[in-house]
Order: sequence, then structure tokens, then C-alpha cells
Amino acid sequence: MMPASARTAASRAPRAVRSPRAESRGLRLGERLIEGFIVLCGWSSILCMAAIFLFLVREAAPVLTHLDWHEFFTSTRWIPAPAKGNPAHYGALALMVGTLTTTLVAMVVAVPSGLAAAVYLSEFATRRVRETFKVIIELLAAVPSVVWGFLGLMVVGPVVSELTGAPLGTNLLTGGLVLGLMSAPVIVSISEDALRAVPDSYREAALALGASKWELVKRVLFPAARNGLLAACLLGLGRAVGETMAVLLATGHANQVPHSLVDPVRTLTAAIAAELGEAPRGSEHYRALFLLGVVLLVFTFIINVTADLVIKGIRRKGEPR
Repeated sequence: MMPASARTAASRAPRAVRSPRAESRGLRLGERLIEGFIVLCGWSSILCMAAIFLFLVREAAPVLTHLDWHEFFTSTRWIPAPAKGNPAHYGALALMVGTLTTTLVAMVVAVPSGLAAAVYLSEFATRRVRETFKVIIELLAAVPSVVWGFLGLMVVGPVVSELTGAPLGTNLLTGGLVLGLMSAPVIVSISEDALRAVPDSYREAALALGASKWELVKRVLFPAARNGLLAACLLGLGRAVGETMAVLLATGHANQVPHSLVDPVRTLTAAIAAELGEAPRGSEHYRALFLLGVVLLVFTFIINVTADLVIKGIRRKGEPR
């Protein structure tokens, strides 16, 4: 064994010290790797979006050359599998109107209720109530869409039918209510985070000037958190536009332009989900369904671009001159 004196001398020996230049080089290398990973993540989302769009266009391309575009955008006759000897019809007007109207009803339900709930949780609820409701809201956001569809079919539909006297409980109003209930948790969660992110100094200054709680919310918090609130509403809108199973079960699945809130409707997503499994691969019907997917993607693209322009306009308006 090594004597105690030898061990003591070894422990006192100077250790190899890494040079500052090597540490700086290693730090720069790590920063470059992290920066490259972030750039890769950003470009990957753009590339994935472009790949999805190209895939849809490639599958729909064979039908683009001989499709009657006037009928597609102006007719409600969607008859992809007619009787023998009759021509097929691909009029998507009713499907597009059904998608837009159900989304509009959903936003009328989700945006006011979602923002009101977010204001309550952020400014009026106690800490225990806020923590409890946040958990419940997150659980609601995780409920599968098919479960929401069952609730619309079995619970919301009969209530709507009884209150409105509609012959069918599955209609535009039922579908819009279900989509609104699905979108509200997303709006509540993100809006509450946006309101809580407003500095407390804003609240203290407003209260010191004699503002009431409602004046604080209306004149201080909403203008300060407008970008986050708008982003929350847009995420809820995106979920409503792209929802499939809930509208398939709750809207009545009728290919017609609605003239009232209690008329059954059919959406683009529901048509794709219901018919794609039955359409022969490579057939005209199959290609037309992919064209509906392209139309749906264009809808979401227009919504996102419009929202981005609105946010930039609001931000520019709020900047000091």
C-alpha cells in the first residue's frame, strides 16, 4: 500500500487545468450545434408543410385537367358514384358553406365564453380555484373528438331539437355548439397565459388611478395582451376548421346549403372521412377527395395569413411614432 506521506504528496500535486482557449472553443462549438438544431427545427416545419401540400396536389393532379371548375365552386351536386349511365358530379359549394358556417357558429360560442373564462381565472379567481380549473380545462382539451361527437349526437342534439322544434337534433347548430365546446378549452388556456403575462405594474398603476376591476380588464389588460388573445382565438379557429369526427356525427351529414341554424349540413372534413375509405384508389372520386383536402388547406392558409397581417397591423398601430 502507498504510505500516508506519499498519498498526501499526491493529493497536493497540481492538477491539469484546461486552458481558457479550449473552454472557449468548446463553448462556441456547443452554441453552434444548438443554433443549427434550432434552425433545423424551424426549416423542418416549413418543409413538412410544403411536403403535405405537394402530396395533396400530386394526388389531385389527374382530375384537375378535366374537372368542371364552374360546377365545383357553384354547384351543390356532389354525386361521385351515380347510377349506371349517369355522369358524376363534383359540386363542392355546399361542403365549403357547411365548413364555414359550422366554424362561424363555433367561434360565436367559443370566443366570448373562452375569453370570459380566461379573465375570471386570471383576475378574479383565487389561487386554489385557478389551479383546479386549469387542470379541468386541460383535461377537456384532451378529450378525443369522437367522444365530443357522441355527446353532440346523444346529449346536445336532443336538447337542441326540443328547444328549437327541429325535426332532427343533428344540424348546423348542434355541430357549431360541439365545435365551440371543443375549441373553448384551447382559447381559455392560452388567453389566461397571455393575461397573466401582463406585468403587475400595469395592474398596480391602473388601480392606483382609481380604475375598477372591469375597467382594468377592458382598458389595460385586453390592449396589452391583444396579440396573445388573438393567437388563442386563431388556434381555436384552426381546431374548429379541421375537426372531423365531431362534425361527422353532430351535423346531420346532409349535402345542402343551410338556410337556418337547424338545417343539417356537411363539411369538407366529414366528406373526406366518410368517402375516402370507399373510393377506389386512383379513381376520379379518389382524386376529387384529395382536391377537397387542397381546398381545406387553402382555407387554413388564408386564415393564418389574414391573422398574421392583423397581428402585424395591431402591433404597428401600438408602436410609438
